[in-house]
Amino acid sequence: MADTLSPRKDAIAPVAALLDWPGTAWLARLALAAPFVVSGLVKLTDFNGAVAEAAGLGLGLPVLVAVAVIVTQLGGSVLFLTRRWCWLGAGILAGFTVVATLLAHAFWTYEGPDRARQTATFLEHLAIVGGFAAAAVLSHRRGGRA
Repeated sequence: MADTLSPRKDAIAPVAALLDWPGTAWLARLALAAPFVVSGLVKLTDFNGAVAEAAGLGLGLPVLVAVAVIVTQLGGSVLFLTRRWCWLGAGILAGFTVVATLLAHAFWTYEGPDRARQTATFLEHLAIVGGFAAAAVLSHRRGGRA
């Protein structure tokens, strides 16, 4: 059975070299985790803003929600950036993204241009979930070496 993780034999050499470079996988994961790292750090440094955001979404116990969001975003990102726990971090961040997207971007409750904007944002977040799934699959196939 062919190794599905190797570049095709007819791949352009520089592309194959980039895909084979050990840092490529980590940089790709860093790019995917970046919004969560930045958001978690912003919430950590502006905790009152994080609490206000949770309250603005109508969530009960906004202080507890803000703490949970910070821990989820930063902790999930740290796990996602490791080789051994990439799959777990991907699952945590994907699950968080699904919940947050359903709460904050319920496009079906909007009309007109707002619906279009919320739909686009919803689909962008769905793409992020897909990216986490792909990273977890590749990490699993490489035995935690992604």
